[in-house]
Amino acid sequence: MAGAPISKTQLTILSFLLSLALVFVLGTGEDGFVRAMDRKLLGLKEEKLSHFRFYWHDIYSGKNPTAVMIIQPPANKSKNGFGIVSMIDNPLTEGPELSSKLLGKAQGFYGLASQEDIAMLMAMNFHIVQGKYNGSTLTILGRNQVFDKVREMPVTGGSGLFRFARGYAHASTHTFDPSTGDAVVEYNVYVLHY
Repeated sequence: MAGAPISKTQLTILSFLLSLALVFVLGTGEDGFVRAMDRKLLGLKEEKLSHFRFYWHDIYSGKNPTAVMIIQPPANKSKNGFGIVSMIDNPLTEGPELSSKLLGKAQGFYGLASQEDIAMLMAMNFHIVQGKYNGSTLTILGRNQVFDKVREMPVTGGSGLFRFARGYAHASTHTFDPSTGDAVVEYNVYVLHY
């Protein structure tokens, strides 16, 4: 017994209903709050590797410091400042001179997090203010062993053109003034991003 041929409209409706049924039957996994996505839906194209170099100016001295201590450790036995926490809004410049081109700001905080040596927990965003990355940020979160020649910290993410960013940053001290605490640090940041 042959049935009547299916029209294009009926085929479209049947296809839609089958797709809808599959969504209900298969769901979005065991957890209803998560689903797989196609990168193209978010406009993500080919991933690329970029290298950024900044000079980070940590300034405690003068009339307009960019770093301020917000927590002092209790007057206890700490020989290395364990417990000190500073908030920063440090300029990121193209060259080591503060007068060189401003590329962005490092905003966040760091604290002396080791009882044995001088090592900081760094949590900061590199907010870029130049070029095509203007308004985008890179997030650094990691351990900074201050007196090592080169320190490595992870790039844990970003915003704007750095969404889904990952990578690492190398920090090396360019200058340090022990009488003021002011420092200029060269950051070389290697980032995978879209």
